[in-house]
Amino acid sequence: MTKGVKIILICVIVVFAVSAAISLYMLRPADSKMVSVIRDNEVLYSFDLSTAENQTIRIDYEDGGYNIVEIENGEIRISEADCPDKTCVKTGTLKSEEIPVVCLPHHLILRFSDK
Repeated sequence: MTKGVKIILICVIVVFAVSAAISLYMLRPADSKMVSVIRDNEVLYSFDLSTAENQTIRIDYEDGGYNIVEIENGEIRISEADCPDKTCVKTGTLKSEEIPVVCLPHHLILRFSDK
């Protein structure tokens, strides 16, 4: 192997290792069990998932749109929405403090919070 190939191989290994470390950090489970449901920087609801009862909340919007937020067995997710791509529904349950569940068309965010 030539010196140039070795340097490229080492660079690829370093980039892979750093990427893996960042991914593991971002996907780690959340320390907090407090969750906020936010729309346009306004907290609509706050829940402590460790004590919250199973429930379904429908959030309606002036344009006729809606999201359905579901809390079940200590997990929260958007179970239904009328947005075109349904990315918020496909995201599944909220797991990481670094990656919220977001419905962009309705400006709705589910995220872990401090309070």
